[in-house]
Amino acid sequence: MTEIEKMEKGLIYDPNIDEIAKVQRPLLDGLKKFNSLNTSDIKGKEKYMKEVFASCGENCYIELPFYANFGGAHVHFGNNVYANFNLTLVDDGHIYIGDNVLIGPNVTIATANHPILPELRLKGLQYNKDVHIEENVWIGANVTVVPGVTIGKNSVIGAGSVVVKDIEANSVAVGNPCKVIRKISDHDREYFYKNEKIDWNLM
Repeated sequence: MTEIEKMEKGLIYDPNIDEIAKVQRPLLDGLKKFNSLNTSDIKGKEKYMKEVFASCGENCYIELPFYANFGGAHVHFGNNVYANFNLTLVDDGHIYIGDNVLIGPNVTIATANHPILPELRLKGLQYNKDVHIEENVWIGANVTVVPGVTIGKNSVIGAGSVVVKDIEANSVAVGNPCKVIRKISDHDREYFYKNEKIDWNLM
């Protein structure tokens, strides 16, 4: 089995071989060009995402700079995805982001991990586990999502959280480690911030 095959299967592999570098380095060169685009170059951003990402829906937008280990080649965007400044995607494995997801500034979503055993880490080995973020999730600023996690649809991840386990759908979750503190409920239909009520006539 080749190192790339091990990589794709989520097994322990050597990421430093030439076979992988030949794929990765041109993607990183392209990413550098992407980050040099003007903020107003919406078409240029869309072109990059459509051509480089594993898949990209309609009406997706990324504030620059944007960082990704494989330039986004293992990233799957649904429709209407918005990502704020300094999104970092460690996309050695695949990252699936559903429709209508909002991502705050300085968020890191990682798929790559290293074995706990020191002897394996000394060899520079790693493994990847895919991340799934389902539709209509809001990820707050400075959140870190670790390999293998799924965040269920409609959930909100509070700013500064470190998501180390799956988060069930329709939840508000915060903290390090990130934990569900409550479900989204009828209360959220009445109040948008503390004791401030939603004026549905203005919607």
